[in-house]
Amino acid sequence: MRNPIVESHAVLLFSPFRTLNTALKDMMENIIEGESITPANYTKGRGLGNIKKVALALDVMALPSFNHPVTGGNTRQRQTEVPSDDNFFCHFLLLLFSSSPKTANASVGGSVVARRGVVVTDETVCSIIGRAALYRGGHAVDAAVAAAFCLGVISPSYSGIGGGGFMLVRRPIRMREMAPQRASKDMFRSDYMKQQIGPLSIAIPGQVAGKAHSKYGKLKWESLVKPAENLARNGFNISHSLFRSLKGFEPYILADPGLRAIFAPKGKLLPLGSTVHFVKLANTLAALSKNGPGAFYNGPIARSLARDIQAAGGILTLEDLQRYRVVIRSPLVANTMGYQFITSPPPASGGAVMILIMKILSNYNMTGVHITLVIHRLIEALKFALALRTNFGDPDFVNVTSTLETMISTSHAQKLKSLINDNKTFDPTHYGSKWGQVYDHGTTHACVVDEKRNVVSMTMSLNSYFGSKFVSPSTGIFLNNQMYDFSIPNRGTLPQSPANFIQPYKRPLSSMAPTIILKGTQVKAVIGAAGGLMIPNAVTEVLVNYFHLRMNPLGAVLAPRFYHTLYPNVLYHEEYSSAGSDKYSCGPEILKGLENKGHMLQKGHGWTICQFVVQNLEGPNSGKLMAVTDQRKGGSPVGY
Repeated sequence: MRNPIVESHAVLLFSPFRTLNTALKDMMENIIEGESITPANYTKGRGLGNIKKVALALDVMALPSFNHPVTGGNTRQRQTEVPSDDNFFCHFLLLLFSSSPKTANASVGGSVVARRGVVVTDETVCSIIGRAALYRGGHAVDAAVAAAFCLGVISPSYSGIGGGGFMLVRRPIRMREMAPQRASKDMFRSDYMKQQIGPLSIAIPGQVAGKAHSKYGKLKWESLVKPAENLARNGFNISHSLFRSLKGFEPYILADPGLRAIFAPKGKLLPLGSTVHFVKLANTLAALSKNGPGAFYNGPIARSLARDIQAAGGILTLEDLQRYRVVIRSPLVANTMGYQFITSPPPASGGAVMILIMKILSNYNMTGVHITLVIHRLIEALKFALALRTNFGDPDFVNVTSTLETMISTSHAQKLKSLINDNKTFDPTHYGSKWGQVYDHGTTHACVVDEKRNVVSMTMSLNSYFGSKFVSPSTGIFLNNQMYDFSIPNRGTLPQSPANFIQPYKRPLSSMAPTIILKGTQVKAVIGAAGGLMIPNAVTEVLVNYFHLRMNPLGAVLAPRFYHTLYPNVLYHEEYSSAGSDKYSCGPEILKGLENKGHMLQKGHGWTICQFVVQNLEGPNSGKLMAVTDQRKGGSPVGY
């Protein structure tokens, strides 16, 4: 049945070759709920190289061959005999996804339905590697760790072991980077660009120290790192998404010897689809695989990493690495709309922003409300939440309790709702803004649910594309530029928040929002997004689409998005073609309605990538999981 809300909200045009993983998705297009995996319905598309790479990464060996003709299924697909090389993939998928038809669940257009468990990332290869960990009896954390290492290899513009992030396993694990001991609030006053690019922008990485595996993992550490090591050593194909990042930052790629050696060995960027190898990173991963996560912070890897950074002009030392500590604290919890929202507290601020918006909107009856008014109310609530967000910082250094209590307060949400006018918007001062925003960037997100309904929502980042634009020459590690997420005195036109000024071993403010939603004691949803300051926008819009507008999970993620950062006072509407040529556009009627309310409109891009899992808790389908990967970047969720 056609959904008029979705149709009025979105114009989505899909190409049959939209991601590098089209071949994988097409091969499995009709494999949902009981249909067996066969070579039928197979399109010879892009991405076969990386599917073969994941087979090698997982050490799939000596597979038998199919010689069946392709028949039936989707009429847009060719009917031909599957070539011998493709037989490898068919059998690999058979082994990987199922030993019986009813346990096989594969992605259809970015979504999958599964009974036992799901892994959702923006890289199909990494989803498969994570799901393999689940299939071997691993905990959700095992799958998340394996997927994270994979993402750090195959998607190096967004994340990697030289970065950090936040993992939520009902309890939040804060693996956010820390400022080095010699860092100070005035260190970038004379040259702001050094905060953004180069060795001074590097904060102490935290991803490898995440502690989650030692606390929850069932599988051997080595088995989780090995697939990523194999990918780095054997090579993988440059995807549309990675190639777009390379083209966008070509001058920086060519300027750094490490990046240039990998992506432009002959002085020009490698073309789309080229195979790249990270040999030095593979050696580092091999050492971590053998010696455990502690080897990153103490020993040959740590010494080499610190030496490389200092030789390039940075201040990070071996002692800084040795002093890095993961923090495990109580989550931020709030109840609204009959659900319990669990998210990471500061210095991750996106969850608090999302909770306040959802609490404000819960005071409205959305039944029959035009989509234009829904968007207007959401954006107005967002502005109030963003104004409060600027008071946050690292709770180990500043007191954020009062602001947190305000943002999860039902009475405060009701007060802010009374300040929203359904017919017009206001100047930014109306929303209580006092400080300038921190514009963090990049990231990647993964969601995992296992058979016992253990859950992981995890966001990881190098911050900007390719982080500091510096690769450690001896270790091959792509390094973050998280120092760029600190506020700097007297930078910009607005005052900067002292709560987020640089101090030694302080963690910068982040917009990440890994979130788990419960109904009673049962998991209802898992969500998170990539996209820096726009993350709270994306997560909240998807949740509003699902819970308030009753869109299905796939429609909730695919619907075009609106973005606001309070300053500048501009409402950005998505007008975007993804790496795979999908089109995201908002209808003219909606735009005109928002303009009539006083919003200054401007075309925006696909700034956010959202991953979403929903568990059906009612009726005959109770217990089934629907997982969605945002097709703005590509990738596929997998389940079993």
